[in-house]
Amino acid sequence: MAEAASYDVVIIGGGPGGYNAAIRAGQLGLKAACIEMRETLGGTCLNVGCMPSKALLHASELYEAVMKEFPTLGIDVGAPKLNLGQMMAQKADSVGALTKGIEFLFKKNKVEWIKGKGRITGPGAVEVTATDGSKSTLAAKNIVIATGSEPTPLPGVDFVEGKVVDSTGALSLPAVPKKLIVVGAGIIGLELGSVWRRLGAEVTVVEFLDRITPGMDKDVATAFQRALTKQGMTFKLGAKVTAAKTGKDGVELTVEPAAGGTAETLKGDVVLVAIGRRPYTDGLGLENVGVTPDKRGFIANDHFKAGTGGVWVIGDVTHGPMLAHKAEEDAVAAIELIAGKAGHVDYDLVPSVVYTAPEVAWVGKTEDQLKEAGVAYKAGKFPFTANSRAKINHETDGFVKVLADATTDKILGVHILGPQAGEMIGEACVAMAFGGAAEDIARICHPHPTRSEAVKQAAMGVDNWTMQA
Repeated sequence: MAEAASYDVVIIGGGPGGYNAAIRAGQLGLKAACIEMRETLGGTCLNVGCMPSKALLHASELYEAVMKEFPTLGIDVGAPKLNLGQMMAQKADSVGALTKGIEFLFKKNKVEWIKGKGRITGPGAVEVTATDGSKSTLAAKNIVIATGSEPTPLPGVDFVEGKVVDSTGALSLPAVPKKLIVVGAGIIGLELGSVWRRLGAEVTVVEFLDRITPGMDKDVATAFQRALTKQGMTFKLGAKVTAAKTGKDGVELTVEPAAGGTAETLKGDVVLVAIGRRPYTDGLGLENVGVTPDKRGFIANDHFKAGTGGVWVIGDVTHGPMLAHKAEEDAVAAIELIAGKAGHVDYDLVPSVVYTAPEVAWVGKTEDQLKEAGVAYKAGKFPFTANSRAKINHETDGFVKVLADATTDKILGVHILGPQAGEMIGEACVAMAFGGAAEDIARICHPHPTRSEAVKQAAMGVDNWTMQA
């Protein structure tokens, strides 16, 4: 039998955590291999998550703009027609270009991509099973687990192709459903619900909690729900789905009040189950290196180390926000530690974004978190109705809220509901990373007219000198 190929680091998983770990390892001169069981690199994010969903969000926003906004702007384009096949094709083309881009980066940084499923067989040993069933063994000084996550199934509700789908299925529906029921009012459900609502579906969102988007500032979440309702979404909050019956005419969901009460039946053509994601560790061989996931399936880490023997863990499969950019930061930190450098991630400064219209973005603490912790704070708030650029562009839903320490003025959290929120939150991340105060943002010159002036004005509001509202 041939001697096992030897590497400084073997990474299991080729998503945002895994491929960035591989690239950074190559940059630092480490001999690296990345094992990926898909036929393309990029993981869930590039193949069936972040990127294809953004392609459909962008296309559906433009479609709705042509239908509703263009006449107001004095642009007459006649009667637009949806070509769903072409919309899906351009999505696939964009995704394909991105995955090929990662292949190029692997070659550029001398990273070896090994196609197949990786399984840890012992300290420093990874077995790879190729799609044809053949097996090979890799020797590694360090093993990085970057296997990501998968959609969480809903008890009592089985997936049925084209009828009861997860986020992957919702990205490739062959036709616009007349009625779409989304189970789960989190980021994924609301983004994909927005896509199909714009394309013509009647969308109902069922959520177990009494609010949407847990983790989001409650003030923002309330305004966000109001905006989505105005657009045509219907919400059933505090409701529990207990069963699903699929027939040729669609799906019947049995829904009960979460607090108890009389059940009702909801009927839809398609049901999207989007109640969250869980770590993916199936068949990984963790027991062979003494690693045991917790009850929810997450692998604990100590500065990215899992157990002993050179095993590291990053991204969705370990604790922290289940976000692609968090996985990327984990990747860089873990590889730099492996290379003998310093590696650190501040999870308090990982921003979150909902790519609906309006967008929602936030970083740092919410008001509820500050109240619960007994932190004295001041808040500044500025509405997009008073922002010149937003008003001119007919994008006035939402506001910016800046939370700062009542004594030191240090920024504790920034929350944005409005146009381009995901782009603007970066300013807050930078300010907070440098320990900035609300006054720092308030006194920095922002270009006019831009939406970013709303962040400045909200920061001014912390000390009660907002000038434009």
